Amino acid sequence: MEEPGDRFWEIFFEVYEDLPRQGPGNRDCARTALDLCRGLPERPAILDVGCGVGGQTFHVAELTSGTIVAIDTHEPSIQRLRQAIADRGLTHRVSAFVGDMAHPEQPAESFDLIWSEGALYSIGLGNALRTCFALLRPGGYLAFTDAIWRRDAPPPEVKAGFDLDYPAMGSITDDLAAITDRGFDLIGHFTLPDEAWWDDFYTPMEQRIEELRVRYANDSEALAILDQLAAEPEMHRRYSDYYAYEFFVVRRPL
Repeated sequence: MEEPGDRFWEIFFEVYEDLPRQGPGNRDCARTALDLCRGLPERPAILDVGCGVGGQTFHVAELTSGTIVAIDTHEPSIQRLRQAIADRGLTHRVSAFVGDMAHPEQPAESFDLIWSEGALYSIGLGNALRTCFALLRPGGYLAFTDAIWRRDAPPPEVKAGFDLDYPAMGSITDDLAAITDRGFDLIGHFTLPDEAWWDDFYTPMEQRIEELRVRYANDSEALAILDQLAAEPEMHRRYSDYYAYEFFVVRRPL
């Protein structure tokens, strides 16, 4: 399949960067995951990998007293996050940098908690787990979400949709095997509820797409791209029983 061109990415970011978050999740899920991270220091050192514009970054900041380093490869997202950090008066606790999760340029064994929602897959889950293991202090936690298949033989349009972005996507069993293979201890995992897809992600996405349809009413190329982006939440309405996001909490052994 042909790779998306520059115009696609222009419209894509015009939609996604305006959203509260760039993937499924919510504050309640963040709290549930943090509750599994027992014995964290009072002010843990936290790394948020693939932070986007920081929806989950601010949840973690609200739910802990830690310091947070947030990294993402997309510079405009980091600029937005920096402004939001300043607006919220959190510059003493939260810092944001353009960075590559495959080479995060952070000291080894320097974090008590690494957080990543819907991002580790982009460099391969096994590679990401290996990188996170090296960055965690012994006894440190990694909390991450990952897309997984819930049923075999998904409809062709569903399989094709995920193959575009995550061709190596597997089942819970596959992720659990990767966690063990990279030396982590599994603490717990849970499936994100449907509201975690809609409240802060797909509902505002559909609203944003409709706003842009008005702006680009005379631009057939832009409208076609918006139709392409709108297919994702519609697919979730029809086929969400075939896939899910799973929240995993794992620990580097002491």
